[in-house]
Amino acid sequence: MSTLAHTMMTAARSADSGLASPGELDRYPFEEAPAVDRGGAPVWDGADPDLGRVSRRAAGSRGRGLHGQLVQQLGQMIVSGDLGADRPLVPEEIGQRFEVSRTVVRESLRVLEAKGLVSARPNVGTRVRPVSDWNLLDPDIIEWRAFGPQRDDQRRELSELRWTIEPLAARVAAGHGREDVQQRLSAMVDIMSHAIAQSDGLTFARADSEFHSLLIQVAGNRMLEHLSGIVSAALQVSGGPVTGCERPNETSVAHHGRIVDALASGDGAAAEAAMRQLLTVHPDVERVVPAPREH
Repeated sequence: MSTLAHTMMTAARSADSGLASPGELDRYPFEEAPAVDRGGAPVWDGADPDLGRVSRRAAGSRGRGLHGQLVQQLGQMIVSGDLGADRPLVPEEIGQRFEVSRTVVRESLRVLEAKGLVSARPNVGTRVRPVSDWNLLDPDIIEWRAFGPQRDDQRRELSELRWTIEPLAARVAAGHGREDVQQRLSAMVDIMSHAIAQSDGLTFARADSEFHSLLIQVAGNRMLEHLSGIVSAALQVSGGPVTGCERPNETSVAHHGRIVDALASGDGAAAEAAMRQLLTVHPDVERVVPAPREH
């Protein structure tokens, strides 16, 4: 195995994935558990009961501090529908419930506003915005939807988007051969192969994500490159076997290898075809994500 592959595999084993395991999804990100009303639903003391519903989290403790945890918590509550459209968000109530300062609340709401989840207007206050206003390409929103009631729609939409982005990126990347990139892509394939042999799903997932992000970046199209984060998010929150990348096996690794070979030979058509094969390894995927129509 190459030095790069060995280093990445070692790092992956020792680092936390950043995604909660199934047993962690219902833990609260703050030390104290919320009060519980007679119906068993967590509530905010002295505040609107609906604001006390704590939704399931995907990555509420990523070392981002109180600010990051509050963004995560409120974001998931909005995306899950616990806080519906046009719902007012009172900073004082939020601060009291989560025991954070006004500064933390204010900065958290600004982050959510940048994602299109809330709006703040003079004499109106901060309110939840409708789904049509959300930045659905934001990696955090992708993650929150993937772990909420909209998870099935989110996975389907991500798969469809990958069908649009990645075959094109593979074709274009074949015309931008760079030896250093070629070596790194090959290293990722090497890592995935060894990860399968060792039943190391975490390492496989990280190498897979690196492979696809690098492929999009090497295509040399800045608009495609802007979408690389979406592909990474899709791989992280896939939640089930829909595409080949979500099935760590030798067939998936072989398709990755064919993509690398096609890029090395500058064969854009072969690279595109190999990527389509990779995205349709699962027999049911064509019913979920049909191939683009020929015009």
